[in-house]
Amino acid sequence: MNRSIILFVLVLGTLMAAVDSTVVLLALPTITTDLRTNLDLAIWTILIYLLVVAVMTTQLGRIGDILGRSRMYNLGFAIFTVGSALCGLSPTADMLVAFRAVQAFGASMLQANSGAIIADTFPPNQRGRAYGYTSIGWNVGATLGIVVGGILTTLVGWRYIFYINVPIGIVAILLGVKYVKDVQERRKQKLDIPGMVLLLAGLSAITYGASDVAGRGIDLFNGSLIGVGAILIAVMLAYERRAENPIIDLKAFQNRVLSFSILASFFQSTGYLSVVFVIIMYLQGIRGLSPLNASLLLVPGYVVASALGPIAGRLSDRIGARIPATLGIAMMMGAILVYLTLTITTPLYMIIIASVIGGLGSAMFYPANNSAVMANARRGFYGGANGLLRTLANLGTLSSYVLTLTVASLSIPRYVAFEVFLGTTDLLGGVEQSFLNGIKAALVVALFILLVALVLSASRGKEVRVEKIEGTTKPSTT
Repeated sequence: MNRSIILFVLVLGTLMAAVDSTVVLLALPTITTDLRTNLDLAIWTILIYLLVVAVMTTQLGRIGDILGRSRMYNLGFAIFTVGSALCGLSPTADMLVAFRAVQAFGASMLQANSGAIIADTFPPNQRGRAYGYTSIGWNVGATLGIVVGGILTTLVGWRYIFYINVPIGIVAILLGVKYVKDVQERRKQKLDIPGMVLLLAGLSAITYGASDVAGRGIDLFNGSLIGVGAILIAVMLAYERRAENPIIDLKAFQNRVLSFSILASFFQSTGYLSVVFVIIMYLQGIRGLSPLNASLLLVPGYVVASALGPIAGRLSDRIGARIPATLGIAMMMGAILVYLTLTITTPLYMIIIASVIGGLGSAMFYPANNSAVMANARRGFYGGANGLLRTLANLGTLSSYVLTLTVASLSIPRYVAFEVFLGTTDLLGGVEQSFLNGIKAALVVALFILLVALVLSASRGKEVRVEKIEGTTKPSTT
């Protein structure tokens, strides 16, 4: 019974973090008007969330290993809930961006520790099913963020896209404090402060530079930021080789399944999430649909992924992650091939067909891949491994956003690409074909990125579902 309640709380956390990764998209034009700001500042209500979760999840996962994962998770839910309330109360755009950062910090604590808590609570041969349910949280959350965000903004105002988190958060906090407990005794280890600072600085420079590329194009400033960030990451990795309690356990990456699974997650996030952004731009910019109607066409894919996630997770429990995860990526590539047939007059049901194919792929990939990562991480490094997995996936999300707007801006002016992305303008009247060519170029890029993810997934090897504890193995038990 307790396991079911714990899983319910973890699904809620995944749900809320997912909702707020997409909920602002449809509300952004209204927010811009209501707070009397400009689009350059308003767009940071999206970017700051992506930036914070990309930068913080590895550190917060490792802190959870040391200070207690349940403590970090429950505290994260409280911070996320308070941040949501403050976002709804924001009187200015500057304060909204600041409170979105608070909300994202709480979401980072949820993301960084949820997978580790599942690994603590469920034996390796039952985790795929558990991760399947959390994938329901992600897919339902993404759907709610798109659809309910649009409905709430239209009917009662944009502030309620944040207020709705508060009662759900309060329920989850109460259940979490009562039921989500640490099952492992916390180890007395020192925090790797130098490693944390170097990783924080490096990721911050890279993500801010990438965000700036999306807004202004590549220039000396953002190019230098990305370069400096890469150097800092390299210095951090060199330091981690000698650190006593490293934030990233580099020895764990001698495990081929673990390292290839984490890298597959990064390339999958970069490739497939950019497809979602690109198709929404096609529907809004070329077909003239409203943001809400454009998003509704993608809902069937989310529904399929939500329904089949636990089933695919149980499959990975029985046969391992390599086959289902690799098939999942292949299905996502199949969805892109369908999208590549789009024209200015293609029947819209083709979008639904492609979204269902992609949803099947998501249902196969996420539970299997997450389960593979945690099955091949040492128990003392569950939080760090899950945090690193989420960091790279979040960097993939940010990269997909940058890729979408960068490729789109090759065929239309960048400011027009932003307006199409937000659904405030369309391109009916002569430039549709040029923009469609740009969209197809972006889809081809995404296809090759997913091909890299597929090769990594297929090459990971077959994992053995055992628990790894400080260099020893312990067969899983049911």
